[in-house]
Amino acid sequence: MQVFVDSVRLDKWLWAARFYKSRTIAATAIEAGRVHVGEERAKPARLIKVGDKLMIHREQERVELVVRGITETRRSATLARLLYEETAESVLARQTAAERRKYYVEPSQNIEGRPTKRDRRALERYRDT
Repeated sequence: MQVFVDSVRLDKWLWAARFYKSRTIAATAIEAGRVHVGEERAKPARLIKVGDKLMIHREQERVELVVRGITETRRSATLARLLYEETAESVLARQTAAERRKYYVEPSQNIEGRPTKRDRRALERYRDT
């Protein structure tokens, strides 16, 4: 028997919607200010309901979404995707950032291993001038 609820704790919903691997990680992110409900910071125990707007900052991405479903249990990823709808601006921003990362080359990728004695001496000569 499945019980339907109209509101659920924010940390539990983020875990059920598969944004974070555990409720503890979700609560830590909320406490750090990486999750906003509407335009304001939230607490892990904040009750959310259908129609609430969430802003989630994870690493280098920023996801803006609207809550479309409420559940207290963690289900498959395909069912979790039905719990929210990402805004068009958020999708466009994530795609733009992904394109930028695709063509960006990290300068340190050309460096292989430690500098040799010859490289170190060349660096010292460069710094002395």
